[in-house]
Amino acid sequence: MTVTLITGGSGGIGAAAARLLLERGHRVAVTGRDRDRLDRFARSCGASADLLPLTADAADPEAVHAAVDAAVARFGRLDAAVANAGSAASDSVVDGDPARWRDMVLTNVLGPALLIRAAAGALKATRGRIVLVGSVAGLVHAPGSLYGATKWALTGLAENTRRAVTGDGVGVTLIAPGRVETAFWDTLGGVPDGPMLTAGQVAESIAWAVAQPPGVDVNTVTIRPLGQPV
Repeated sequence: MTVTLITGGSGGIGAAAARLLLERGHRVAVTGRDRDRLDRFARSCGASADLLPLTADAADPEAVHAAVDAAVARFGRLDAAVANAGSAASDSVVDGDPARWRDMVLTNVLGPALLIRAAAGALKATRGRIVLVGSVAGLVHAPGSLYGATKWALTGLAENTRRAVTGDGVGVTLIAPGRVETAFWDTLGGVPDGPMLTAGQVAESIAWAVAQPPGVDVNTVTIRPLGQPV
């Protein structure tokens, strides 16, 4: 039975992916900083024995290592690690507020690197997969966007990691979604006009990546809603 750890798994894309994998018979550990939110998510899944909610900050090295250890201790193995936790600030590096940037940069860039470091040994043992949830913002430049720069960093991290672990049989997939209708937009002034993906649609891509057969390494999946031009 496949075991997957998802950071930022109590809401949005992470929760949708966790729910989908559980429905398909997987065992899933999810992390989040808010214990109450994690507990609400667990209850919405029927308090399944195949779900392990873990309080952890994705940018805290000790917490991330502890989450990986807890997942392996509970389920006996780890087959996939999904770096989904992220945050955003919409202001520009030219005239924005630096006080808003630190948490975003740590969560979006350091967080995935910490998960890779913590999970690498367990994934080598199972010849598993690392999934990094990036963004179209990491493929297309936007004026002054530090958020976009963090996602460009994730695009580079995916390929750099692939080159480091492919010889050990570990796959690496970057999922780069366009606009997704989630609470992500609450910190950015509201949902923009135009077509949007659902969290469930992006979750399908994550589940597809996790389910790739042995020996197959799909490296980049870009998914946009029809009608999003950029």
